Amino acid sequence: MKVVIVGYGSIGKRHCKNLSKIKNIECFVVTKQRNVELPSKKFKIFNSLDDCLKLNPDIGFVTNESNLHIKTAIKLAKAGCDLFIEKPLSHNSVGLKQLSKIVSEKKLITLMGCNFRFLPCLKKVKELISSKKIGRLLFVQSEHGSYLPDWHPNENYTKSYAAQKKLGGGIVLTSIHEIDYLYWIFGDVKEIFSVTGKYSDLEMTADDLSTTILKFKKNVIGELHLDHFQSSMTRNCKIVSTEGIITCDLTKNTVNLFNKKTKKWVKVMDMKKFDFNLTYMNEIKYFVECSKKRKKTINDLNEGIKVLNIALTVLKSSKKMKMVKLS
Repeated sequence: MKVVIVGYGSIGKRHCKNLSKIKNIECFVVTKQRNVELPSKKFKIFNSLDDCLKLNPDIGFVTNESNLHIKTAIKLAKAGCDLFIEKPLSHNSVGLKQLSKIVSEKKLITLMGCNFRFLPCLKKVKELISSKKIGRLLFVQSEHGSYLPDWHPNENYTKSYAAQKKLGGGIVLTSIHEIDYLYWIFGDVKEIFSVTGKYSDLEMTADDLSTTILKFKKNVIGELHLDHFQSSMTRNCKIVSTEGIITCDLTKNTVNLFNKKTKKWVKVMDMKKFDFNLTYMNEIKYFVECSKKRKKTINDLNEGIKVLNIALTVLKSSKKMKMVKLS
């Protein structure tokens, strides 16, 4: 199977390394970088996507800057490539209909690069909620706070896409994982109110703080906090229902359950030594298998469009300073 990776930043390198561990994968990397080291001698570097497409790759990985995702994906789709699109899908809605049409006409297999759907603790949370053993859901609190300069210590954070608005950066889009898993677990959102903007002293043109209220169609209220400036990273969620409470720490991969009747906490999952790279590895293996079997994925382009619509509505609500209904 031939795979092309377009963009060789940190996530492109990670996917390339993980692909080198899968048998019978021939990988091409499209990048403008010089002196690039690849994880396998069998892998090849191209300066031009057009030249690479002449080799008829089966799968395209879109891992370049967010503002280039749709343009790149359309080019790959026209060439008949199944698509793995790294999050976020884009920084706006331009070109989404065209891409969706090509994918549909060519019956391409697609997957959004939201590896948190492969994180054991979140899978357990979804399982607990689906079992309907904790009563009626009332609200969920989700938080992700981290210090952007710590993300890639060997790189200048001010030049990263996450810090630059023109490249599609900003806390809402960069940390769209939270929006994705909330949608995955709780379903469609009907209304949003948000305060999002640039508040810290970080040298960045993109938003670094977002506090949002999400009203889900299932009558669940979501409280979402995202920021780029907490010096100690935190990533967790708490779900409150009529019969108990679920807490989940995504950094420690733990899940705890409080039973309203017994008044006791129970440790449901504790995988502190979990190798986080397995979420990326399992995600890729899953996608390659779906591509081979022509099987629809759990997070295809249509899902990505819905999640992006939520994220863009968060930004729209903040700009208008009012509650906004999703279109």
